[in-house]
Amino acid sequence: MNTEKYIADIFNITNEKDFNTLALEAFYYQKENCSPYKEYLKIIDKIDIEPKNIEDIPFLPIQIFKNREVITSPEKTIDISGYKLFTSSSTTGMNPSKHYVKDLSIYEKSFISGFERIYGELSNYNFFALLPSYLERDGSSLVYMADKIIELVKANGGEGGFYLYNHNELLEKLIEVGKNESNSNKKTILLGVSFALIDFAKFVEDFFKQSYRDKDNNPFNRVIIMETGGMKGRGEELSRTYLHKLLKNAFYPAKIDSEYGMAELLSQAYSTKNGLFTTPPWMKIFIRDLLNPFQIKRLEKQKSISGGINIIDLANIHSCCFIETEDLGKLFSENCFSIEGRIEHSELRGCNML
Repeated sequence: MNTEKYIADIFNITNEKDFNTLALEAFYYQKENCSPYKEYLKIIDKIDIEPKNIEDIPFLPIQIFKNREVITSPEKTIDISGYKLFTSSSTTGMNPSKHYVKDLSIYEKSFISGFERIYGELSNYNFFALLPSYLERDGSSLVYMADKIIELVKANGGEGGFYLYNHNELLEKLIEVGKNESNSNKKTILLGVSFALIDFAKFVEDFFKQSYRDKDNNPFNRVIIMETGGMKGRGEELSRTYLHKLLKNAFYPAKIDSEYGMAELLSQAYSTKNGLFTTPPWMKIFIRDLLNPFQIKRLEKQKSISGGINIIDLANIHSCCFIETEDLGKLFSENCFSIEGRIEHSELRGCNML
């Protein structure tokens, strides 16, 4: 495979035919050159499969990223010291997923292009990140993404930065940015993990009990709150609907959006309305039957289908493009889906496979 041409092609996909052609190309390449995927295909008796459609491609259980080095390379000996290691967040005592990224430029191209397809040019934004649990450990792909976005935002005259638990400082900065006339044409995004945004929301509500906030004196008039999910063991997991209600009450009239990504992926999906996510052209969502994980459901006359989420992320050419996640979801159209929660006991199947 000419990986340079492949990478250029995935970011120029314009139709379903282009996606299918590149997905099948990636499958045959990874079947031969990704040892964990090849071994998995042998275990499920699919090593000789010749898929006619992308729905026929087997998906690798995401748990394998916790136990194996999921790397695609034609080289017999792989020097992982040249790879960037991203790890998933995990609760105490759990083994995190490890994603070895050979080429960070692919990741940067993916998250910048993916963001700008939805929100427009980064030069039109200020960007702040409230990611305490991610900043307090090494290897977060989300921190890497936010850091690069903040760097680009600042290079274009915008404001940005990371915050831990210094809520007063963050609020003061949002107020300052809102009053800055040179920033009057820029919108502000505050990206945060759920538990941190909830804590900040409580701080904001308490602060404005002591301070008057009217329509013209509101730091959230031009703010987008972008939650990226996860209580990270800091509290009970909340439904996205309930979470957004809490955030809307505290940050009114800020817009509440969502980002869906994971350490094992190089691409993200975004929700700008009603909890419905859309994917970039090089990423596609599938729904599998929970009773038969090898069966992909099809959208035909139904308005939606529900089940386990499978993902093809064509940017993952140096790891694995075909991932069976542990998330429950609902698919409404080819690139429109929602997240409905996690699959109970989801760790068992992937661990036992390899």
